[in-house]
Amino acid sequence: MQLGDSRAGKLADNITGFGRALRRAGVKLDSHRIALAHDAASHIGLTEKQDLSAAFESVMISREQDRGVFRELFDAYFQDPKIANKLLAQLMPSAEGKAEPSKRKPRVRDALAPQKKFGQQAKPTAEDQKVDFDAAMTASDIQRLQHADFNALSATEYRLVERLARDIQLPLPKFASRRTRPATTGARMHWPGVMSQAARTGGELLLLPRLERQQKHLPLLILVDVSGSMERYARLLLAFLHVGTRRHPQRDVFAFGMGLTDLTLAFKQADTDDMLAKASVLIEDFAGGTQLGASLASLRLQHARRLVGRRTMVLMITDGLDTGKPIELAQELGWLRRRSRRLLWLNPLLRFDGYAPLAQGAAALHQYAHGMLAVHNLSKLEDLASSLAALMKK
Repeated sequence: MQLGDSRAGKLADNITGFGRALRRAGVKLDSHRIALAHDAASHIGLTEKQDLSAAFESVMISREQDRGVFRELFDAYFQDPKIANKLLAQLMPSAEGKAEPSKRKPRVRDALAPQKKFGQQAKPTAEDQKVDFDAAMTASDIQRLQHADFNALSATEYRLVERLARDIQLPLPKFASRRTRPATTGARMHWPGVMSQAARTGGELLLLPRLERQQKHLPLLILVDVSGSMERYARLLLAFLHVGTRRHPQRDVFAFGMGLTDLTLAFKQADTDDMLAKASVLIEDFAGGTQLGASLASLRLQHARRLVGRRTMVLMITDGLDTGKPIELAQELGWLRRRSRRLLWLNPLLRFDGYAPLAQGAAALHQYAHGMLAVHNLSKLEDLASSLAALMKK
């Protein structure tokens, strides 16, 4: 089969354009995988669309959370020639296309949207709600977004920063458990391993296996403020933490506003967009007020078993602007501190120079939290892992 111009029955340009669309949808894809897709098309042929889709998926997708996006984008790409023409014309900033159905995943809708220059002036209202990516982003644009406050971004920039935040690694601190495992270094000898090695070498001790303590993740409890003052931060930080803690074996997540909402089941979704969609259905008091004391009381009465001994690391994401009773908040924070290994306050208001926790809720949090960290831009999110590790050692 000859590959090349799609109008002459050749698919090389279409496959390359499809790979670019996958990249825009957040799928990690390099040129080698696109080349493998070319080879797969030449071997599989074009007779069965399902076979071609399975072949492309096997060579282009490496993460489970990307499979749903791939399948939906593959169907849209190869179903309508107008969509294919729009995707192949992605380097033309003035290209226009029809909006796709709202039922598509946000990552797929973004990939199918016409592309514009990153520095181009965004149109108001409806146009500003689109996500427009350009791979040729200038260094000044990237530098500005790295230090831009999430609350000061336009809608287009906010969606782009949210996508960039998902790629930030968050290696959480670990602790040395009582269990041990064989290793080349360690404080204790692994005598069964020593005898086994001696049996293989006729009694000669060429290696001395040792035992080292296993490193395990601390149980993690995430509390996210979804009140009105935290509206721009909550969605982005939920997406960031969903990706950063995906492999954490013991993770509990709650959203709080006027009440407490359990998001642990939503966080079990493999795809971040699916998690955000399910969380939006579960949270009934989004962009409302903040009753942190009452929310912590619900945590104590209904979910106290989520806190494992005194090993749990608690991440509380809030600006501290609480409207409840200060006495109740102080009592609940005292209980939470006693039941956790570290209570860490992630505060977006640290973007202000000279910030002081003068509000009653913020003052109580400052008193009981083991540390306070900033989470208002991408640069602070990148530094979060090292900051957490430093606070855990205190």
